[in-house]
Amino acid sequence: MSTNKKKLRITYTKSVIGYSEKHRGTIRSLGLRHLGDVVEHDASPVIRGMLNKVRHLVAVEEKKA
Repeated sequence: MSTNKKKLRITYTKSVIGYSEKHRGTIRSLGLRHLGDVVEHDASPVIRGMLNKVRHLVAVEEKKA
């Protein structure tokens, strides 16, 4: 395994009011609860797929670990 993994810094920027339950669930499963919350995840295909579904609700920064 590589010790040079990329991390994603995810910021919750737009409310899920008016969006489907799937979007709400994806935001929650990413660990975001309130606007302005920031979490960091490894850049795995699963996380990237979730971010693709809610890309209009979050801001993503890529950084090296």
